[in-house]
Amino acid sequence: MDLTPYVDNLRHELAVAAEAGGDDARALAERLTAPLESAARLTLLNALSAAMGEVTRDLAPGSVDVRLRGLDPEFVVTPPPAPEPFTDTREPVAAPAAPTPPPPPADADDGAVARINFRLPAHLKARAEDAAAAEGLSVNAWLVRAVSTALDGGERAAPPARGKDSGGRGFTGWVR
Repeated sequence: MDLTPYVDNLRHELAVAAEAGGDDARALAERLTAPLESAARLTLLNALSAAMGEVTRDLAPGSVDVRLRGLDPEFVVTPPPAPEPFTDTREPVAAPAAPTPPPPPADADDGAVARINFRLPAHLKARAEDAAAAEGLSVNAWLVRAVSTALDGGERAAPPARGKDSGGRGFTGWVR
């Protein structure tokens, strides 16, 4: 995503506002625009990171990471692993009809995300970080996927396909 048009628009708006103040205000605005460019980019990155954090909460166990490529952010979407279909190789046997299961309780998975404190020995944390980095995921996304896989009892899904340019050279995390 190219942030230049947004930064240029901010610079233009500052120049228009300075026009009303005369030559001194215009000169001051011109001196301020260069240092403000990096502050404006950082503020936009903070806003994008916060927005992607909200998207990730709704997408769990998938995730959306904001990576910085040069001066511009790039969004990396990691979809949740697709469950593998069950194939029964046994010969079918007529079974009595199972009763209809009761509806799930009202507090069942409604897509909301809960925050927990998770204490992990340092050696396991390092291994989890290495495994997440090897798959191009954040540690949180990797842990959510691992817990989901463990609870579902299914095979671990293949890691998502990565673009030819990604090559593990990206950065993930939050900017403050």
